[in-house]
Amino acid sequence: MLDVIIIGAGVSGSFIARKLSRYNLKVALLERENDVGNVTSNANSAIIHSGYDPVPGTLKAKLNVRGNAMFDDIARELDVHFKRVGSLTVAINDEQMNMLHDLEIRSKENGVPVSILSRDEVLKMEPHISKEVKGALLAPTAGVIDPFNLVVHCVENAVDNGVKLYLDEEVVDIKDNGDYFTVITNKNEYQSKVVINAAGLYSDKIASMIEDIDWKLIPRKGEYFVLDHYDLGLVNHTIFPLPTAKGKGVLVSMTSSNNYIVGPSSEPIDDVEDFSTDSLTLSEIRRQATDLVPDIPFNQVIRVFSGIRPTSTRHDFIIEPSKTNNRFINVAGIESPGLVSSPAIAEYVVENYISKLFNLEEKKDYNPCVKKYHVLNDMDVESRNKVIEQDPEFGKIICSCEKISLGEIKELLTRSVPPKTVKGVKRRCRAGFGKCQGGFCSPMVTLILAKHYGVSPLDIKWDKDQSNILVEEVKKL
Repeated sequence: MLDVIIIGAGVSGSFIARKLSRYNLKVALLERENDVGNVTSNANSAIIHSGYDPVPGTLKAKLNVRGNAMFDDIARELDVHFKRVGSLTVAINDEQMNMLHDLEIRSKENGVPVSILSRDEVLKMEPHISKEVKGALLAPTAGVIDPFNLVVHCVENAVDNGVKLYLDEEVVDIKDNGDYFTVITNKNEYQSKVVINAAGLYSDKIASMIEDIDWKLIPRKGEYFVLDHYDLGLVNHTIFPLPTAKGKGVLVSMTSSNNYIVGPSSEPIDDVEDFSTDSLTLSEIRRQATDLVPDIPFNQVIRVFSGIRPTSTRHDFIIEPSKTNNRFINVAGIESPGLVSSPAIAEYVVENYISKLFNLEEKKDYNPCVKKYHVLNDMDVESRNKVIEQDPEFGKIICSCEKISLGEIKELLTRSVPPKTVKGVKRRCRAGFGKCQGGFCSPMVTLILAKHYGVSPLDIKWDKDQSNILVEEVKKL
């Protein structure tokens, strides 16, 4: 019998698992995908929002601001790239300047430090921004983060502290037995005293296995451009337009890896598996983005992608127990600002619900930190040479675009949440994230994975089922 089952290893479920790993509880984390953080947490703007935008008094506002304050410690403990670059929300006419003053009032209600900048102040800070700018709202606490390793390292830390992770396990039914639940997956059955539903785009489906619900999720797709490592200084902050009912709008931002990201769109869709992009939507993103930053070098685009976020009909996060059994807790509708709110969501769930169901005793050997990774691109030449002297495989470059070594990839495979796919390697160390998008390094990564797991290269997948890199052997190696 488990104490807690968490359904969904996206960013919310991952932080809940990590928070619970601090205590003497038997916890399992179930994920339908073959890797953690592989859906909504895998495809987003990677922004740590300041919290000026959510409606005051909502869970979004409260947990955004609390989560933002936690990220300096989180990035250090989980060894994740994070930069507090600040954000500028830009006005390009007098009417929008009035809206900026309204946002300033909302920011103060939410407890977010902001200031309104004049046209000259904005142009001094951001020389590439539209010359039509009238002013901007500066939110200095906003940041950018590596969202892939945020989730991976969070789950790794939870697993290292005793949480059991089960991948490729889709929950197909849940039976409420009163004082415990039977959770049935496509592979196994589990009994648990408490179930936390953090199933992202599927959380309404999971909630409906327990009872009729008075809310639903509307999948909303956002499409993006990713630019190569273009010269630093195109923008120095995350640049937002004024927010609308659809969301925060098309942003232009650097990333934690010194690429640039442009997007997203925001359109409701019916199919939660539709991750396609289309030229008309991308053209509209481009038009809106160049209204903010006219000289974006779209000839430097190396990738387009889309992500889907679960917008709830309540227009707020849904974090509450079932009406029929307080041992079943829904964590649903976690759209933007869900990424920044995730550690605060975990804290909220544990303090408001789990602590009332268990006598929580902290583990004496709990460790909040992951073992640091060797990232050669973060090292000076002397430190890099020392690592290579100790292990020459760190001197063998596999990904020329991102300068990722064999040693770094092999190190991933020794961790408690290792990659099993080419995409899994890419998300963890950036091999394949460069200009050629894996055109040169993917074959080598495929062979490295095959050798490590003792399987044929034909069995190695890019990502999900039916995504094999190779289909037949034409010549013996």
